[in-house]
Amino acid sequence: MPTWKLDPAHSRANFSVRHMMVSTVRGGFDRVSGKLEFDPEHPEKSYVEAVIDAASISTGVEDRDNHLRSADFLDVENYPTITFKSTDVTITGENTADVHGNLTIRGVTKPVTLKVEHVGTAVGMTGARVSGFEARTQINREDFGLTWNVALETGGVLVGKEVRIDLDVEAIEETEGAAATAG
Repeated sequence: MPTWKLDPAHSRANFSVRHMMVSTVRGGFDRVSGKLEFDPEHPEKSYVEAVIDAASISTGVEDRDNHLRSADFLDVENYPTITFKSTDVTITGENTADVHGNLTIRGVTKPVTLKVEHVGTAVGMTGARVSGFEARTQINREDFGLTWNVALETGGVLVGKEVRIDLDVEAIEETEGAAATAG
């Protein structure tokens, strides 16, 4: 089965979470890497392993980003990466699948299901094949030990429990003898 390398220049993990019960904070991780075993003719046999550099979190607000890196949240000093390793793929449509796997955040591993769409495959500028994927899931951050919060005087909490995760991934097919780069 062909092996593909996630292109860190064209891959990003994004998230959104409620703030003060009335708005949504969005952010992402700038450094995503990993590999994919993928044959468009047999997508049900695919396997993916992804690594996110937890310190690369970015919400556009430096103080908030530093707080998210702290022991209150991701504790990047002790847990520098977030990982996902697939365990099974269930085809749900012509270009869609549920990718089941294990997500590890702060040393806690839980099963999750990614709703994945294979956007397409093309030949990149260097002649290597590239494939694009979009995926989404939702987790309860407290399941992963991310329990910091503040109660609000008006009721509710400062940070919502549910976190939506959206992934935009481009993968480059590795050629025999060397990893390709698409450019």
